[in-house]
Amino acid sequence: MSINNTILSNLTLFLNNLADLPVEEAQKLYQIGKIKSLEKGGYFIRAGEIPKTFAFVSSGLFRYVYIDEDARQFTKGFMPEFNILSSYSAMIQKTPSWFFIEALEDSVIIEFSYLQWLKLKETSYCWDRFLIAMLEMGYTTKETRERELLLLDAETRYRIFQERYPTLEHRVKQHVIASYLGITPESLSRIRKK
Repeated sequence: MSINNTILSNLTLFLNNLADLPVEEAQKLYQIGKIKSLEKGGYFIRAGEIPKTFAFVSSGLFRYVYIDEDARQFTKGFMPEFNILSSYSAMIQKTPSWFFIEALEDSVIIEFSYLQWLKLKETSYCWDRFLIAMLEMGYTTKETRERELLLLDAETRYRIFQERYPTLEHRVKQHVIASYLGITPESLSRIRKK
């Protein structure tokens, strides 16, 4: 499926905000991208798979989720529109992913082959800038999330969730939000009543 104008516009806006890429370099990226639709409940990556692609979320919503042997779910993070999906460490190390990337809504992504992107990266230093910006964004998110889980109480984490993701409360089921906050759905109900 070719990249239509709306999806191309979304990706262009994302690239410009992140790394101010030259137009001709962005065009090279578009050429290796493939549009893919995922239905709600589908997976971009499954735990145990060795990921070979990453993707830009043009529309929809995803979550990174660990599922243990007792089928308990632990939501690591949410990825709404204008984000990159990747099990990055597994992809670069060529090892199985530890988590799933699940579509929480019908979604449209632009998928990129990691190997093709590595070849593209060799052609211009602007891709190093892009990668550094992505890694900085991911590292900042990870560090913030760890601090919140280790140092803040559940009620404060819930308030931060509402501020960070103001529209997600109506897009995500309560048990998924609870798994992100590290609490039970019953505890989340009590916090909401306050």
